[in-house]
Amino acid sequence: MAGSDRERIERAFGRAREELEVRPEFPPEVLAEAERAARGRDPAAADGYAELEDVPFVTIDPPGSRDLDQALHLERAGDGLRLRYAIADVGFWVDRGGAVEREAWLRGVTFYAPDLRVPLYPPVLGQEAASLLPDGVRPAVVFSVEMDPRAEPTSVRVERARVRSRAQLTYAQAQEHVEGGGAKYGGEPWGASLLLLREFGEARREREAERGGVSLPAVDQHVQADAATRLGYELAYEVPAASEQWNEQVSLLAGHVAALRMLEAGVGLLRVMPPPEPEAVDKFRRAAGALGFPWPEGASYARFLRSVALDNPRLPTLVWQARRVNRGADYVAFRGAPPEQPLHAALAMPYAHVTAPLRRLADRYVLDLLVELGAGAKPGAAEVAALERAAEVMNAADSRAAKLERRAVDIAEAYTLRGCEGREYPATVLGFRGGDVEVQLQDPPVRAAARREGGEPRVEPGDTVRVRVVSADVEAGEVRLEVAG
Repeated sequence: MAGSDRERIERAFGRAREELEVRPEFPPEVLAEAERAARGRDPAAADGYAELEDVPFVTIDPPGSRDLDQALHLERAGDGLRLRYAIADVGFWVDRGGAVEREAWLRGVTFYAPDLRVPLYPPVLGQEAASLLPDGVRPAVVFSVEMDPRAEPTSVRVERARVRSRAQLTYAQAQEHVEGGGAKYGGEPWGASLLLLREFGEARREREAERGGVSLPAVDQHVQADAATRLGYELAYEVPAASEQWNEQVSLLAGHVAALRMLEAGVGLLRVMPPPEPEAVDKFRRAAGALGFPWPEGASYARFLRSVALDNPRLPTLVWQARRVNRGADYVAFRGAPPEQPLHAALAMPYAHVTAPLRRLADRYVLDLLVELGAGAKPGAAEVAALERAAEVMNAADSRAAKLERRAVDIAEAYTLRGCEGREYPATVLGFRGGDVEVQLQDPPVRAAARREGGEPRVEPGDTVRVRVVSADVEAGEVRLEVAG
């Protein structure tokens, strides 16, 4: 990417952050307080923490990750499994009422854009001291979950503990080890734990299907920095490795048992989603048929999605349509009676966010609550108020993060089509936006609205059309297309 092009696209990314009030810089007093905590607190001397340093925990994350929220260990326990899941203990490092906490409330989440990652906490904490890196003892909140042969939880304990991760793996490394029968890391104390990850993950996915949960094939349109090829920004569809899906089930189980515990105690913060309307499912069924995806007779929405091949070239279009079926998820705090609708419909179970405290504000407070409940205590009025406020802050932060990611994709799409005015591309019809047609180009992977003069031609979702590029404004992140035939 030429210097002027890089400046244009990064200027556009910066403008998007400004419009959404994303705060790239930390105030000096926040950085100073974080530095004092990181250098002045010794996890090995923490009082009241269980000793779990001998458990061979391991982390599994994307390459290059530094904000490691979770480390896991699995082992046989009778005819079932035992999961120990260590989650970074933000409460050890970040004092309530301090400058770091106040700044975190202004951010809510970690924001991602191709040119810049804006973290929730200063890097000296989020990417060093509090991160579960394999370089020493760390404070953590540990979920110990006993499971039956179907990987259903039978008992749960949540406590603070000192832990030590033994290795930082990527999803590809974990999968290579599992698919190779344990040969890659056979000599490591955590090698056998990874072999159980596939058994656990596949069992939990089966339980999800039985409940009627819906796991969308995780194909999405993202912007990635590809410095190795042309030092520029590229659009790419991301398809997860199987190991990422297994690992996701660990996080989902932790969120589920956390929600159950809070519902039992009559206080907490849930992540809820209302069930889809039958009309929306019927519309999606018709769209899937138009796209050439067979829907077996009698198959549920969830079972159908599980049957879809991830290598189908029209999968991104199908996933885009499927996301119209489920309505958005929200954070809901409660005390006393549970929320009127306490389930996360896509998962078909009660659920809470607890596994990413370095990247999501609310997780820290839910973890603190779970430890308190585990010790037989009840939260005070201030803690309940924090959960209620967290629900409002997180809902707003989630909306800003989604807008920033969509804006980044819009900018990259415009960059991809710059200079292509007048050129035509084949595209698949996704749906309609007012009088325009929503289309998906496969190469380049651009999604945009195309104008139809006079409402013609008549098309349906799944149809293939040709679209012509009218204009591409990089700094505005706007692409204008028109249906050519």
